[in-house]
Amino acid sequence: MRLLLQQRPQGHEAPRFVQLMLQPDLLGGWELVRETGQIGGRSTVRREVFLDQSAALAALEHARDQQLKRGFQLMFAQGVEAPK
Repeated sequence: MRLLLQQRPQGHEAPRFVQLMLQPDLLGGWELVRETGQIGGRSTVRREVFLDQSAALAALEHARDQQLKRGFQLMFAQGVEAPK
């Protein structure tokens, strides 16, 4: 599952983005990958590991909701179980 959120640009700055990806790891757990940065610039990647898919999905939905409150807009959602 993959979500891409983008913030509207302010002034002459490039817009900021947040990408959230949920993927299984090699040990049977799940990983939430968060990539944040400015379009065309550097980005930061953080990973969180979860034992089951439901906990990882809850963390992804919480991260998505936080970014929506900060003014980001959902630009792209990919995956069979893409959250609404």
